[in-house]
Order: sequence, then structure tokens, then C-alpha cells
Amino acid sequence: MLKLQNVTKRYLRRTALDDVSLEIETGKVCLLLGPNGSGKTTMMKLITGLARPTSGDITLDGEGIGPATKARVAYMPTENYFYNYMTVKDIGKYYADFFRDFDSARYRRMLTDMELDEADHIRQLSSGMAAKLRLSLALSRDAALMMFDEPLNGVDILTRTQTIDAIRAGRQSGRTMLISTHLVDELEDVVDTLVFLKQGKLVMAGGKQEICAGRTLKDLYLDIYGHGSVGVQPDDQEVNPDA
Repeated sequence: MLKLQNVTKRYLRRTALDDVSLEIETGKVCLLLGPNGSGKTTMMKLITGLARPTSGDITLDGEGIGPATKARVAYMPTENYFYNYMTVKDIGKYYADFFRDFDSARYRRMLTDMELDEADHIRQLSSGMAAKLRLSLALSRDAALMMFDEPLNGVDILTRTQTIDAIRAGRQSGRTMLISTHLVDELEDVVDTLVFLKQGKLVMAGGKQEICAGRTLKDLYLDIYGHGSVGVQPDDQEVNPDA
């Protein structure tokens, strides 16, 4: 189980997360929702250990965030984090050396499916191709907790379908998945749990069936955030000092 207890994260004058307490059961697919600046990316970075909370505690299966939990968490960020001189093949080797659960054969299959060439240098990749590469790396791990920050943005319809299929497969294998997105329609059928954030505060969390109560996820989103928050374009990024 992933558990956040009274977690707050402040950056100088800005509070990115404000006293958030939350539990996500093992094996669930959880959708992390909210407009830009609501704290979604900050929460993910705290869970991965890339940032530390100002106060509060985060545990994964009872263990505090640290080197042991990092080895069990796969994270796909929105930003590119590769060196331009590296090739797609180089990055696969780096992941294989760094993560014991990285499946190199699966990575090569993912590259074929995503129409990526191992010989390509990072500087040659378009933003969409770079997004496909980040997806391929994350999905090639057998991590207990997998987190995807806006995985459907900036990729074509075929890649979106492949991503959703991979999320379904992960769900069947018992992995816990935490996904942030504005494209609520496309993931509604694969999620178990919903978490709504607004300006760093937890608005609502729980099972999809109970929260939606017969409404579509899009309608509920609009009720909470208003009609200006759905369908954000891929280049609209959450403002985050960590990015």
C-alpha cells in the first residue's frame, strides 16, 4: 500500500502540496486528477524520492521513501532527462545497469512497437518520439509501483492505445499504477481509484464507482474544476520548481 500522511511540500512562498493524507491499495490503477498547478507532479516526485516533503510521511508497504523503495518504483516524467549525445540503445543499457527489474528484451519489443530506432540519438528525436521513449523505458520495468505523468500527451492515437493496453496488462499482473492526465475519457475504463487535487489540497479520493455514482468521469471533473480545465493541450505543463 502507498500511504501519504499529512504531506506538505513548500517552495519558498508557494505551497505545492498542503497537508495531503491518502492511501492507495496495492494492485489498483489510480488516476491523479486536477488542473495545472494542483500538485500532481510534486506528489509523484515526492513518492519517487526526487524531492522531499517539507513535513509529513510517505511509505510504500510500510517502508519510508529511500533507496529501497526507489528500486521498486518506475516513474515516467513529462520532461526529457536524457543526454543529447546518447542513443536509444545507450539509454536501454543504462536502465539495465541501474534497475534490476528492467527487461531488455521487452524494451527492444517496445521500441519496435513504438517505431523507434536503437541507433537514433536523443537530439534527433521529436517531442512525440521522446515521449514514446520515456514510455518504453517505464513499461519495460517490473516495478511494484508504476507512475506516469501525463503519458497520453504528445503521442499519436496508436501510441495512446498501446499505452492504455499496457496499463491494462499491468493491472492484471497486480502492479499499482498512479497516472496523472487531463484526458479523462480515454482512461476511465481502466481505473479503480480517483484522486482529485486542487491548489495543492486533496479535494476527494476513493473508488471510481462510489465517487462517480453513475456519472461519467468527465462530468465529475467538470463539476469539480469547471469547464475550462478539460482538454489541456500537451504543451501546457504543470508549474513545478522541480521540473
